[in-house]
Amino acid sequence: MNAAPNSRARTARLGRPRDPQIDAAVLDATVAVLNESGYGGLTLEEIARRAATTKPAIRRRWPNRQHLVLAALGRRLGEAKAPDTGCTLCDLDECLKVFVAAFRRISPGVIGPLFADCAGDRELRAAFMTTLFDPPRAAVKETLDRAHARGDLREDVDRDMALDLIGSLVHYRALFGHARTSNAEIERAVEALLRGIASDYPRLLEHSRQVTGDPKLHHMHA
Repeated sequence: MNAAPNSRARTARLGRPRDPQIDAAVLDATVAVLNESGYGGLTLEEIARRAATTKPAIRRRWPNRQHLVLAALGRRLGEAKAPDTGCTLCDLDECLKVFVAAFRRISPGVIGPLFADCAGDRELRAAFMTTLFDPPRAAVKETLDRAHARGDLREDVDRDMALDLIGSLVHYRALFGHARTSNAEIERAVEALLRGIASDYPRLLEHSRQVTGDPKLHHMHA
């Protein structure tokens, strides 16, 4: 006799399960508003209107607009995967190109203001780094670790420093939005780095030419 009331009481305590369709609609609306108005012009009212939901429904899912924007951008960037072709030059080129392409999907007026809004709060700053910067960094680190294990990098190479040198090209321009990064610039950056840290750069260059089948590659990087 008491099973139904008890069941209702448990449901009331737990609350209704989240509707994934509302989650997706809110995140899509957030990206659309960011693209049109930038971070400074983003309001929960406009997001709620576009997602056909309410501000309280958004607040129940994300405690503040910083967490909401990070969730929307993280979803847009997707998972950063490290290529593994066995070709160090090819893989680093591809890592950076994937990295740059991901940040191109974010409007220039978003990342800098969002970071400024998160920087003063330890938890928000950690969420910013974990969501936007750490995944591609981890992918590049995996590529460098594989290259080192194959003997393609010098034994005395500081891989953390190399990782910062690679990431800074993308991070700096993504954060300040002062310039775009072309594929040719990525190739030159990888070349400059590997000339300094490779155990045998000409061998890596020849290997990449064989893997890609591009006879012009030697002249591009020579």
